[in-house]
Amino acid sequence: MKRVAFITLGCKVNTYETEGMKRLFEQAGYIVVEPDISADVYVINTCTVTHLSDRKSRQMIRRARRLNPDAIIAAVGCYAQIAPEEVSSIEGVNLVIGNNHKSEIIDLVNRASCDSQKVEVSLRKDMRTFEELWAESYTDQTRAFLKIQDGCDQFCSYCIIPFARGSIRSRNIDSIIAEANKLSQNGFKEIVLTGIHLTSYGNDTGEHTLIDVIERLNDIDGLERIRLGSLEPLYMTEEMIRDMSEIEKLCPHFHLSLQSGCDETLRRMNRKYTTAEYREIVENIRKYFDDPAITTDIMTGFPGETEDEFRQTCIFVEAIEFSQIHVFQYSVRKGTKAADMKEQIPPMLKEERSKKLAEISERSAHNFRQKQIGKTARVLIEDKHKDYYQGHTENYLPVRVVFEDDICGKVLSVKLIKNTKEYIIGKIV
Repeated sequence: MKRVAFITLGCKVNTYETEGMKRLFEQAGYIVVEPDISADVYVINTCTVTHLSDRKSRQMIRRARRLNPDAIIAAVGCYAQIAPEEVSSIEGVNLVIGNNHKSEIIDLVNRASCDSQKVEVSLRKDMRTFEELWAESYTDQTRAFLKIQDGCDQFCSYCIIPFARGSIRSRNIDSIIAEANKLSQNGFKEIVLTGIHLTSYGNDTGEHTLIDVIERLNDIDGLERIRLGSLEPLYMTEEMIRDMSEIEKLCPHFHLSLQSGCDETLRRMNRKYTTAEYREIVENIRKYFDDPAITTDIMTGFPGETEDEFRQTCIFVEAIEFSQIHVFQYSVRKGTKAADMKEQIPPMLKEERSKKLAEISERSAHNFRQKQIGKTARVLIEDKHKDYYQGHTENYLPVRVVFEDDICGKVLSVKLIKNTKEYIIGKIV
């Protein structure tokens, strides 16, 4: 039997799509193997959110070729979509497959075995329908991702993703529920809803909303948790937040992408909210949910970011008291408006600002964990490391417990007893 290996870079949507492609190869008679051994086919699911993502994608392609120079190498995903000619020029690449063609990968691989190099990439204007690519199960995981939406129409000035993923496309709600039922039957207790612009679900069809999806998922037997991926702040109205709070299985964890805590910087980024509006959204979440985790992304070194603008971001971030912050540096992406902006920030200054925000992030995360000590929380046990098990609470706090029996995949009540630098030590009760 032929062997196929996968290397996945980037976001949870890519993770979901890789699992979907794995199922297609298994159905075609392939054996899925680890990416560090020789295989007949290598699928590199690429990312292009930063220039470092592009470089990493190229490195993984070259690594696959070294493992087996005779293998079929398929570069798929966002980098392949944005720069197909650049990707096809990398030695050893047989297939370049953009987004909305991953469901065709078996046929394309079969044709690549006897044809010259093939490129299958659609233009943004032609990416009009949601591509069905069921995962149904996940390799070595207890939490399942479920993609319900693709595409983005926001066009933030720094972001290449609207060009890589096309316009918003929503998945049929019955298809979502059917796959969720399958995941539950396969033993998954928690499902994470993912999409490129999750809160826009249904805007293109006018048939259903994100709330409709969550409410339907809430009725699935065996499913204990529903978690949301990254959310666009301005879509989070008080009515929507109130409706969410009434859904029993929805985890109180909200990843609200901030990007900057300065209104002037947000304006240049073409973000559609102000810091005052963002603060109000956070206050509403805390009004309707007990101990909600508010996590976010913050960019440093956006073109024109002055010392005063960065200072405003630091002050705002400390005031919000996030439970976790992903800090990253602005990366020039050719084809975006920000790439042509004057006053690009020097790399050393970006790094300096990143370190300052990382320090604030660490303090904020520690303080949030500390407030949970003494409470009892429901923890999904995900894996075992040496002599302890590890999992997450509903509000996404990492917890470690010691227990003799095999408890992976179970949701258990845990007393949170000690806060460490990176996690909470708990005891099963």
